Order: sequence, then C-alpha cells, then structure tokens
Amino acid sequence: MTAKFPHMLSALDLGFTTLKNRVLMGSMHTGLETGMLKPSGLSEMAAYMEARAKGGVGLIVTGGVAPNRAGRVSPFALKLTYKWEAQRHRVVTDAVHAHDGKICMQILHSGRYAYHPFAVAPSPGKSPISLFKPKVLSSKEVHDTIDDYVRAAVLAREGGYDGVEVMGSEGYLINQFIVQHTNKRTDEWGGPYENRIRFPLEIVRRMRAAVGRDFIIIFRLSMLDLVQNGSTWDEIVLLAKELEKAGVTIINTGIGWHEARIPTIATMVPRAGFAWVTKKIKGEVSVPLCTTNRINMPHVAEKVLADGCADMVSMARPFLADPDFVNKAAEGRVDEINTCIGCNQACLDHTFQAKRATCLVNPQAGYELQLKDLYAPAKSAKKLAVVGAGPAGLAAAVTAAKKGHAVTLFEKAGQIGGQFNMAKIIPGKEEFSETLRYFQRALELNNVQVKLNTAASADSLAAGGFQEVVLATGVLPRKVNFEGSDHSKCVSYVDVLQNKVKLGQKVAIVGAGGIGFDVAEYITHEGESTALNVDAFLKEWGVDSKNEVRGGLLPLPDLKPARTVYLLQRKTSKSGKGLGKTTGWIHRRMLQRKHVETVTGVEYVRVDDSGFTIKVNGQLRLLDVDHVVICAGQVPLRDLQDSLKAKNIPCHVVGGADKAAELDAKRAIRQATLLLEQL
Repeated sequence: MTAKFPHMLSALDLGFTTLKNRVLMGSMHTGLETGMLKPSGLSEMAAYMEARAKGGVGLIVTGGVAPNRAGRVSPFALKLTYKWEAQRHRVVTDAVHAHDGKICMQILHSGRYAYHPFAVAPSPGKSPISLFKPKVLSSKEVHDTIDDYVRAAVLAREGGYDGVEVMGSEGYLINQFIVQHTNKRTDEWGGPYENRIRFPLEIVRRMRAAVGRDFIIIFRLSMLDLVQNGSTWDEIVLLAKELEKAGVTIINTGIGWHEARIPTIATMVPRAGFAWVTKKIKGEVSVPLCTTNRINMPHVAEKVLADGCADMVSMARPFLADPDFVNKAAEGRVDEINTCIGCNQACLDHTFQAKRATCLVNPQAGYELQLKDLYAPAKSAKKLAVVGAGPAGLAAAVTAAKKGHAVTLFEKAGQIGGQFNMAKIIPGKEEFSETLRYFQRALELNNVQVKLNTAASADSLAAGGFQEVVLATGVLPRKVNFEGSDHSKCVSYVDVLQNKVKLGQKVAIVGAGGIGFDVAEYITHEGESTALNVDAFLKEWGVDSKNEVRGGLLPLPDLKPARTVYLLQRKTSKSGKGLGKTTGWIHRRMLQRKHVETVTGVEYVRVDDSGFTIKVNGQLRLLDVDHVVICAGQVPLRDLQDSLKAKNIPCHVVGGADKAAELDAKRAIRQATLLLEQL
C-alpha cells in the first residue's frame, strides 16, 4: 500500500500516540465554524471534517478558534471559553475518530489582525490589513491571555480533540509579540528577544502542565516572516529549541505574515516553494517538523519528505479540492486526484469577504451536508447531450454521468478545456492543466462519450434522440467599435494566446480585467516561468534564499520586461479592481515592476499606421505601438438555444454561455454541477 509513496504514507510515532501517515490537513477558515451560533451546531463542520478523515488524512487541524472574545478574527468567529462550548465540538471530533483519524483544534488569537473593535496588540499601531486600531495589552492582560490559551487547550481536550495547534505565525498575536516589527514594549514582554518570546513559551509550558503528556501540542512557528524587522534565523532556531523544552509535540512551519507583500500560497508560487525553510531547521530540534505551502500532489509531498525537508507535510486547500487525496494516492489512483490549482477564488477570497469557503474545482467542498446527494443516482436516467467541453461543460458531463445518465459530450475543438487551454499557458497559471487532466480521467472513468472536432447542431441532437441538452458553448470575444479597430495592428486575446500571433515590441492592451492582466503577464515574460523554478521565484520576489537576513527580505530586483506595454481601460476606477481579493495585488504589483503603464479613463480614438490614438482627461495621446490586443470582455455564445427550443428539446444554459462576465470558472463549474444535482 505504501510502495509508491513510502515516506508520505508511513506512520509517525509521537510516543504516546501514532499518526497513520505523514499528512497533516492544515488549518483553514471555512466559515463553517460559525455553526456554533445555529441550532444545528457544528454539524456542517463535522461533515466537512469527516469527509477528509474518511479520505485518509493522518492528522486534521481545524480553522482557528479564539481563546477569548478579543482574539476572534471577526465578531462571530468561533471561540472556546466555556465547557458547554467544548461539548458542542464532540460532533466534530467523534466524526473524525469514526474513521480512525486524529484532529487538533487550532488556538488562534488574531491580535491586531482582528476585524472588530475589541482588537488588542502588544504595542500601538493598526495593521495595514485591518480597519481597527488595537488596544495595547497591559502586563496583567498578557497574563490573563496566557490563562485563556491554557483554558482553551483544556476545553479542547474535553471536547474530544487529540491535541491543539498554537498559532504562532502569519502575523497573529503570538507572532506580534515575537518580532520587533510589532513589539515596542519595554516591560518584561518586550525589548530583548528573550523577553519577546516569553509569551509563547509561557503559553506552551503552562499548557503542557495543564493537559498532560498524552496530548498533542503543535506550535506553528514563523520561520520566514517576510516583513521588515522580522526574526533572524538564529532567533527562530532559539525559539524552536525553547519550544521543544517547553513541551511541544510537533513544530509546524509558518511562512510570511498576512500583510507581507510576497506571494506565499498563490498559484504563481512554485510547488513546495518554501520546503527549504523547514529543512534548514532539521537537526536543530528532535521533535517532528512539518513543512507547508503549495504542496498539492502526492509526488511533491513524497519528494519533500524523501529529501529530508521535514517529517510531515501540511496541505489545506488540496483537501478542499479533493477530500480523498490520501486514499487515491495510496490506491495508485493519482490521476484521479482533483488537484488544487492555488487560485484562491473560492476559498481564501471567500474567507476574506466573510463568505463560506468552497473550491473552484470542487463545489461540494464546504457544502457536504447540503450536497450529500450530489452524486446519488438520478430518479430517472436520461440520454443527455452536453455541448461544449470548457469547465462548465466538463463539470456538467461528469456530474451527470456519475448520477447514472447516458452522456455524450460534444466539442468543436480538437481538445477539451475551452478557455482553460489559454489560461494554462499564462506564466504562473500552469496548474490549470491539472484540472483538465482530472476531467479527462473523470470522463473516461464515468463512460462519457466524447466527440471532439464535432460541432453539434439542433438537427444532429434531435436525430441523436437526446432527451435534454446542456448548452455550455462558452463565449466569444466582445468586438470593439472605434476607428481603425479593423486595422491589421488590432488582434484579439484569442489570436495571441491560442493562435500564437507574433507581437511587436510595443503593445497596447484594451481592457484591464482579468484577461487583460493575463495577456500583459504573458507578453512581458520570456523564458521559463518562475512558477516552475524555486530559485528564480525567490530571486524575482527578493526573498533571501539562505534566510540569513532579518525577516528574509532582500531588495526587489529590477525586472526587464520582454516588451513595452500599455494597459488601458475606459473606467476611471483602479486598474484590476475586479481581480481576486487575495491575489489581485500580486498581479498589479508584478505588472508595475515590469513597467507596464496602466491608464484609466481612456477614450479610444483610432488605430492607424502611426499607432493608437487615445484621449485621457481631454488630452489626445499617440501611443507608438506595433499591436493593439483587444481584451474588452466577452459575449455569450448560445446560438443553439433558439433552434433547440424550436424542436422542443429541453435546453439548460450554463457557464459563459449563460453569463460571460470575466470568464468566471468558479461560477461556471458550480452552476453546471448544481444543475445536474437537480436535473
């Protein structure tokens, strides 16, 4: 069973208990924690955790639970301060234990990151990602907060948890005490490093004394802060050693603060891009070490462990994408894994918008109770046609086939994937190809008849005897209408990304939405994508690959773009305003560093042999460009709808064919999946 991934699937003896494998499901806020306020309690959270335990995870860590009211991330976030609250967690822990899993509750005090007016911090100063100015903790309040951490751990044990994870990284309260960046105190909790680490060490010492030796205590240690005046490596090693003495069972790796301006988990980060950080501390302590960030496939996890980077691997988002990740790896079904593509669109973007987390490639994630019958056999099996093999069509075809329908998938192109085939060639979006690999295998496994290079018509569908049709024919680029828009200089994004039109050295892009940004990234980059090369990525983002500089930050290098690019939009709002909540800043910053000039409030005047004339603030400006790439949005392609209606064939329109805005794959896949759940 462990032959293919012997390191990942081997047991880990913790002395008083044994983990069945080296896979830790990392902490992640899903929004299910707020169930404590509902009559149903934490039943939704229990169903979510149970699916991952059933899928083979060795050790699960919950989303952060505050040890007191001030520590909550948001006003209604989960806390654990009373015995009655602990008992309500039993439904979660019992669900995990029923499948031979183990579960730890993460204790997280948000400190100055709190999104409520009761925020507290070691020192004055509002965080750049929070709206509220924190109250400075007095020395007595620091002691009281330590008491609260210990009480939360004791209550977690009463709630059936196998242990706790103390969140000491990512810029939350403990991390705020540790570094000079946020700790300006002059009392016993500030000043010298030994004083600044007193807070976490007192928490762990007193916690261990309170819970006994047979209870897991994980400490999430920030090993690379990626902020100014963060910790030095010597300080990190010292804290790790002291934590071991204090009684931690496992040290987990934290990379970067939430306010850091370095990508750490987004799709443009190389796989296992920070495992080297954990490896550096190997040998300094004897407790097991867990590494993390952008580990999303079994062979990646196996290599990290085989190379001696860590004793365990932590993955969070990959278990949103596929709860059966571990079992599939153990059973030799790696090609069936629905891989996390690191997009953040439905998970972290939702979390930071106070929405329930789910997954772009797995809409069932976070909705295990509501969608428990998603793949249950349909009441009446039908002969269905799905027209279009983009993300929506693929999701519709696979879901329908799993429910027992006889499905034929028609695609006029020579391959499945639709717009994803363009997305996957953008530097930093290579992971999108994994979704197509997953769907290709799912089509095969579920006996979907796939007809490529086939343009379905109403006549052919009627002749085929299909009882219902799902129309997932996608979009067409929106045409623009200004003088010279038909000039040879003007090309569409499809010409550039799909048809490989060769562009000149000076290019204007019309439209600064997601596609405009993707095209800008594509045409300003040359050579290997840094998403595929850890050293190149670290250098590009000014990360000290030796982790010797305090905080791990080096000066950002000047980037040499492959072309001169102008990114234009009609709107006067900020360019890229509609990009992802947690990733938009990365795209904006990268184009800025590549000297892409973004211009808003543009009136497009004409394109001619001399270039592209635009008007901004009433002033004409001639851009001396070789090409103009049109990324002005899309329009739905649903020509078949009326002709199917005329033949009385029931037709359901999904994805871009229904709504073309911003090529929203999250909405397309979810819409198509839920349609078939109800059909």
